[in-house]
Amino acid sequence: MRWPRRRTAPVVVVLAVAVALVAGGCTSGGNDPGPAPTLAGGAAALPGPVPGGLALRPAPTDSPVAPRVAGTLTDGSPLAVADLWAERPVVLTFFSSWCTTCAQRQDGFSELARGYRDRVVFVGVAGEDEPDGVQAYLREHRVEYPVVLDDTGTIWRSYAVREPPAVVVVAKGGALLRGWPGGVDAAALDGALRELVLAP
Repeated sequence: MRWPRRRTAPVVVVLAVAVALVAGGCTSGGNDPGPAPTLAGGAAALPGPVPGGLALRPAPTDSPVAPRVAGTLTDGSPLAVADLWAERPVVLTFFSSWCTTCAQRQDGFSELARGYRDRVVFVGVAGEDEPDGVQAYLREHRVEYPVVLDDTGTIWRSYAVREPPAVVVVAKGGALLRGWPGGVDAAALDGALRELVLAP
């Protein structure tokens, strides 16, 4: 007696496809990394709207014009610094993650920048450095303002910075008010901003 031939091939194919779909679903769902972490110093750190009623001192008419520079933030976003000082004063802090003096003063700058949030924009300019080192530095010192990676040293040269740290204050409109080769501490910078930038 001949037994009827069983149709196993289609059943096997269907089972194989089902297993592949389930496995694929588990794999893609389980390995989904989710959104990438936000890089410190990127576009998310750019200032919000200028606060209403912000009173600023007029810049001296004999002040030189600050170099108009542009660069790339830590997350790859472009930044023209003149776009920032078109609306409010800007503080440029030139630093490197390996600079001991920079690290000693950075916590004070971070706190000062938070205090002046949206009234005065702080912009870090990292040079002679690596992106990973800069990120570690920014996170350790809670830097919440935008940071340009000056890989070529173009911005540093534009402001005659030879080594970190250095700090520059630019008035609204782009007048170069004050610079500190070798840097300055947060208390002295705060005093200078009140004297040169903010109206009483």
